[in-house]
Amino acid sequence: MRTLKHQPLLEKFSNVKWEAGCDEAGRGCLAGPVFAAAVILPDQASEDLMNLLDDSKKTGIALRNKLRRMIEQEAVAFAVSMVSPEEIDRINILNASILAMHRALEDLSLKPGFIVVDGNRFKPFGDVPHQCIIKGDGKYLSVAAASILAKTWRDEHMLELHAEFPAYHWDQNKGYPTAAHLKALETEGPCKYHRLSYGPVRQLKLSF
Repeated sequence: MRTLKHQPLLEKFSNVKWEAGCDEAGRGCLAGPVFAAAVILPDQASEDLMNLLDDSKKTGIALRNKLRRMIEQEAVAFAVSMVSPEEIDRINILNASILAMHRALEDLSLKPGFIVVDGNRFKPFGDVPHQCIIKGDGKYLSVAAASILAKTWRDEHMLELHAEFPAYHWDQNKGYPTAAHLKALETEGPCKYHRLSYGPVRQLKLSF
């Protein structure tokens, strides 16, 4: 038996068939889209997935990428979606995060019977019941799976944007406000992928 490095996560919150877990990635970034994923896992996930799956913030890059492959192979259904920086500036990051989750849910190949959301804010998705769980990505398998997909897909996207704008070091910081990113903002100014409504970017934009 594999030795667990963390407390095993719960399989489901409800007893409803096709329970979907939802989570987002990139809320605190100064640049790039916010991503969200929706995942429906089988009633009996593999032992390896159950043993390894955890909140994406508690896993290293290699394990996250391994888990992404496992989730995409084992999930009954999964979808990943994003909301652009322009949309974030227009509707704010909370609404953008919820919109990204709704888009992912809409893209699932089957309609969920229940939705479990990481965090404490959500808007109803049609007539599907839902439950918000604070730190749900460290408690329920499907929410942890959604956190892994949202994080890995977003990181991959930020590497593509880095190739276009290498000065901001997005290959390292993925758009978060690190010292290197902030320094590059001061010298280069914001680019088209920055969130202009965010304080550090908005202040610099006025000076360029």
